[in-house]
Amino acid sequence: MWLGGGKKACTRAGFFLYYIIHMTTIVVIIHVIVSLALISIVLLQHGKGAGIGAAFGGSSQTVFGSTGAAPFLAKLTAIVAIIFMCTSLGLTFMGRQQAPSVMQGAEKPAATQPAPGTPAAPAQPAPPGSTAPPSK
Repeated sequence: MWLGGGKKACTRAGFFLYYIIHMTTIVVIIHVIVSLALISIVLLQHGKGAGIGAAFGGSSQTVFGSTGAAPFLAKLTAIVAIIFMCTSLGLTFMGRQQAPSVMQGAEKPAATQPAPGTPAAPAQPAPPGSTAPPSK
């Protein structure tokens, strides 16, 4: 008995795949932007030595006020790192939804046949009273 709804199910599956592909593209773009921002923020932070923040004319203390950039950049680094981890996990889950298993289409091999180079079973010897066919 056919219950119908097969076309709707295919449409839903197609929409889901379409949605996942486009969502993956958007998350990859966000992930790359967040990665570049995280690299930039870490390089701007004042380390033990003179950081790259001081290389752009003067110290970074004058740009961010008298307290310096340490608290602001530390909080910004934490926020961007959390976003980076969330996009990484999101891409992992979305990639798992799209890609089937490597072994999904594999079937068991057909019945094994002897290799072509294997010798055949030896012929049975002729009974003692029979004659061999004449050779040419």
